Amino acid sequence: MPKERLQKKIKRRRVTLTLKAPKAKVVILMGDFNKWNAKTHPMKRIKGGVWEKIVMLPPGRHEYKFLVDGNWWTDPNNDQTCYNCFGTQNSVMVTS
Repeated sequence: MPKERLQKKIKRRRVTLTLKAPKAKVVILMGDFNKWNAKTHPMKRIKGGVWEKIVMLPPGRHEYKFLVDGNWWTDPNNDQTCYNCFGTQNSVMVTS
């Protein structure tokens, strides 16, 4: 049997992240799940100045931030944070 079939498939969970930033021109979701890559998860503006991104994440602990017009924002809808190597904070979520 091929090795790929022997490995247990990791179930990913659909997670929707939103950020209210009515004056923002560009919002990007960045985190350890996309290797902090600014090109991977641009967010889409929906109604009322709210930005949204749906991601599929494996179970575990994930650190992330929003890049809003070049400025880092933690998630105001999530009070779970941790310090990063730059002395600032990242938002933290745990998926099961």
